[in-house]
Amino acid sequence: MNLFKLLSDIEKADPEVSERFSFYSRRNLLKFGSNLLAAGIPTVVAASLNQAFAQTTSAPSQAAIDTANFALTLEYLEDEFYRTGLATAGLVPASDLAVINQISKHETAHVNLLKTALGAAAIAKPTFKFPAGTFSTYATFLATARALEDTGVQAYKGQVGTLVNDKLILQTALQIHSVEARHASEVRRMMGMKGWVSDPTQTTFTQAGVSLKTLPNVTGITDDNFRGAFDEPLTKQQVMAIAASFL
Repeated sequence: MNLFKLLSDIEKADPEVSERFSFYSRRNLLKFGSNLLAAGIPTVVAASLNQAFAQTTSAPSQAAIDTANFALTLEYLEDEFYRTGLATAGLVPASDLAVINQISKHETAHVNLLKTALGAAAIAKPTFKFPAGTFSTYATFLATARALEDTGVQAYKGQVGTLVNDKLILQTALQIHSVEARHASEVRRMMGMKGWVSDPTQTTFTQAGVSLKTLPNVTGITDDNFRGAFDEPLTKQQVMAIAASFL
């Protein structure tokens, strides 16, 4: 990706974006800390990209529209999940409130970005039902957040192949995918876990048709190392089977 061209295109669509990015100056970086400032960047970019997408005239394929609406369903779910958690009195401790609130803002931005990219083709928000006890304890809330974020990351990865000829939708999906991966890692760390997934039931180690164990210089790399290095894709059917308990 040509970063300078991307920023130039964003600024053409949204002339005020440079003013919003001015907050992320070296002075403020030193004053507030890189982690806090970086957390807000996806929201700024998403808001600007909404305007850029609104100006496009290229029509995505029906397959891309279906995939984007599939992603939108998941984003609707995550958005409502975090909103409900934040609205539940006493659920999120003060020490974690800023992080959960920021993740919630990201999910709202993802919904808006996908709806803008889809335009009139965007589906309406479904009615969700959360399993009993989801918001009864913070531990249960975090466990559900982890499951949703992990599923979202794997869902986006599983759909990339259907979007290779629809660059606009592909770019939208990949931008969201990277942020969802950060969410998944952060939620895991908040639970006292490592930031990456390591599924002990995974026994195959192939990525993009390449057997990882046959690569050079892999001596000494354990199965757990291989498992943690990649997120496995999920098919749409697998994802919808997981999401069925919320629909």
